[in-house]
Amino acid sequence: MIAHLRGIIEKLEPGHVTVDSAGVGYHVFVPLDVWDRLKEGTEAELKISSYIREDAFDLYGFLDRGTKMLFEKCIAMSGVGPKLGLELCAVPRSMIMQAIGTQDPSLLTSIKGIGKKTAEKLLLDLKSLAEKQPEMFGDAIAEKGSAQFDQDAVDALKNLGYDTQTVLQVISNLPDDMKTTEERVEAALRSL
Repeated sequence: MIAHLRGIIEKLEPGHVTVDSAGVGYHVFVPLDVWDRLKEGTEAELKISSYIREDAFDLYGFLDRGTKMLFEKCIAMSGVGPKLGLELCAVPRSMIMQAIGTQDPSLLTSIKGIGKKTAEKLLLDLKSLAEKQPEMFGDAIAEKGSAQFDQDAVDALKNLGYDTQTVLQVISNLPDDMKTTEERVEAALRSL
């Protein structure tokens, strides 16, 4: 089992990198937010989760142990595979905590691959996980009341053709003083 890889990063298509460690290139799947943060040609260390099937041996990389743990717990849930697990790990933790707090499945259905029934089941599993292992959610547990995601703004930007991960990342970086959906959409469009 591979626990971590340290080496030179080569970015491939979004969500995929190669880590050159001592002359061996390891193909690693990463969440889109991690892919964005990694710099081509620089050295980085990724925490690795191995996913072994009879026809494949895939490596999934994360920048911190909490995200790796969240991924492993997610793929252990019924109906969640590695691809969906990566999508969940790329979502800001504050949005997940907001969905758990409000028990609003619509916040999770905006994630690619999650329908209403899956979102409702995930909310129960994620709530239990947040109570048992809060370290996986980091600072989002402490600040869950402050960060609110405007689902209408997310939907509007998605309807304009932006992918979910980009939309969530941009909206999470908007100032808290914006009061209306229109203000959030306009500010997000300026930063895209």
